[in-house]
Amino acid sequence: MPRVLLIEDDEAVRDGLTLALTRQGHAVAASETGEQGLARLAAADVVVLDLMLPGMDGFEVCRRIRAAGDLPIIMLTARSDDMDVVAGLEAGADDYIVKPVQPRVLEARIRAVLRRSGGEARVAGPERHGDLTVDRTALVVTKAGASVGLAPTELRLLLELSSSPGQVLSRQQLLESVWEHGYLGDSRLVDACVQRLRAKIEKDPAAPVYIQTVRGFGYRFGPL
Repeated sequence: MPRVLLIEDDEAVRDGLTLALTRQGHAVAASETGEQGLARLAAADVVVLDLMLPGMDGFEVCRRIRAAGDLPIIMLTARSDDMDVVAGLEAGADDYIVKPVQPRVLEARIRAVLRRSGGEARVAGPERHGDLTVDRTALVVTKAGASVGLAPTELRLLLELSSSPGQVLSRQQLLESVWEHGYLGDSRLVDACVQRLRAKIEKDPAAPVYIQTVRGFGYRFGPL
């Protein structure tokens, strides 16, 4: 039974989502503040996090969760067209949903992010790309011999890009293969995850060698 940690200060939303997710087979622990939620991380498989929380806001909660490990995070935001989405993704969220939240949509996103955190199919490795090594069997990434800590979505994105070196993959292709989103997916998910991934594997993220932007098309894995 997937364990969901719901951090939401609105009592009506919190109670409604708790009831809906419980009916769908999830074990739900609900917290109304970020501080309460952070104290319950050990008992969660996935976090559903509202950005607008009293006291410690959702952005800071997201950063602390990501700094502590690779627990999947789905953020809830009031609007899809403002900087909250970008800031939340840059803070480490794996996905987002715009309020009002449809329980069936949230449940589908939870199952998708849990599938991603379960890892890729095991295939022979490791692969060496310059000083970057990707071991698809152990799901371990190292740079110059040092382990690189990646969140599940970051790892899935790297595995997808590195599986076809030199090939340009569009944002839409990456949304469908990594996030399992259809045509309504938001390309900001891809761009924010690429930015976080570059910060971890590139010597100079501003001049990337491994994940190169092909303007107007998408991204290509190098070095060529």
